[in-house]
Formats: sequence, structure tokens, C-alpha cells
Amino acid sequence: MDPYLQIFIGSFLLSIVHALIPSHWLPLVAIGKAEKWSSSETTTVAIITAVSHTSSTVVIGIIVGLVGYKLSETYHYVTHYIAPTILIMLGLIYFFLEYRHSKIKTEHHHYHVDIEGIVKQKKSKKSIIITLSIAMFFSPCLEIEVYYFTASRLGWVGIGIVSLVYFFVTIIGIVLLVYFASKGVQKLKWHFLEHHEKLISGFILIIVGVLAFFVEF
Repeated sequence: MDPYLQIFIGSFLLSIVHALIPSHWLPLVAIGKAEKWSSSETTTVAIITAVSHTSSTVVIGIIVGLVGYKLSETYHYVTHYIAPTILIMLGLIYFFLEYRHSKIKTEHHHYHVDIEGIVKQKKSKKSIIITLSIAMFFSPCLEIEVYYFTASRLGWVGIGIVSLVYFFVTIIGIVLLVYFASKGVQKLKWHFLEHHEKLISGFILIIVGVLAFFVEF
């Protein structure tokens, strides 16, 4: 497989799964409903918070990628073997966390933001947007950060591919999900994604990590 295509596919898969995780967009729908926002208002807030979330992830990712690129110039095995190994190990850790979660069988929702707290405080729309943006900004995507390390073998091109794919796919995914949910698709059952996000993320991480072993850069 072409290395550039492999990086693109890996970035796309991780970004899609990341956007689908309910904790990234379902709170926006819940708050929009509680605040009686229109569909367009909720969608606008989704764009703002999604940009905030992806921006912090990309900035950290570029730094991680640059570190990986410098290491790859001297220690090729670091990015060729260790980076994919980290992806696989992270996937296995997610599997363990999923197993532990299933044993606990908790009924709580796993949101990144305190929905009830925001609603009870009766904040203004501007304050809610700022609160949500800050919460999303300081919740960077760990999975894609590790993948930057793998992509750094392609230098700036690899780092750029991951950044662009993650930025646009994640934002478009979150915004579309919020839009359709606010239009009535919220009636669909998202429990599987919400309660098994680590299982899905772990599965993708292992696949991407294994693929990275068989691609020569």
C-alpha cells in the first residue's frame, strides 16, 4: 500500500470514529434542547466547539509529529516499530477499559461536559459557548496524537495529511451529527456507541497499528 494512502486511511478511520463518539456531540444536542435553541443555533455552537476541540488536538499533534520526525532521522526503528506498537498497546488498553466498564455496568452517561451543571446555572448563550469551547479545547484526542508519531515518518507531508483529514472530517462529522440529531434523529438509540466507544476506538487503533508495521516509508 502506498504510504501516503495508508496515512490518509488511518487518519480518516480514527477521525470518523472520534466524531461518532456521543460525548463529543450529544451534550450539544442536550444543552440546545434544554436552552430551547433552534436547529441553526445548535449547529452554529457545534461548529465553534468542534473547531476549538480539533484545533488543540492539531497543535499538540504537530508538536508530537515534529518530535517523531526528528527521531526518525536518527532512529528509524523508533517511528517504524515503536509508534505502531504504541497504537496497538493503546488499543489493548481500551479493550481492558471496555471490559472493566462492562463489569461495572454503570448507567451514567460519559459526557466531557457537565450538562446538568450548565443548565442549572442558567448561563447566557455566550457563557455556555465559552464553557463548552474550553471543555472541548482541553480534551484533545489521544488516539490521533499517537498517530501523528507514526505519520511523522513522512515528514511534513505526513503531518499535514493527518492534520487536514482530522480537522475537517471531525468537524464535519460532529456538525452533521448535531444537525441531524436536533432535527429529530435524536430518537435513534446511541447507547451502543456511548457505552462501547473504547471498544470501537481500540479496534481501530489495533488495525491502524498493524497496518503501519507492513508499510515501508
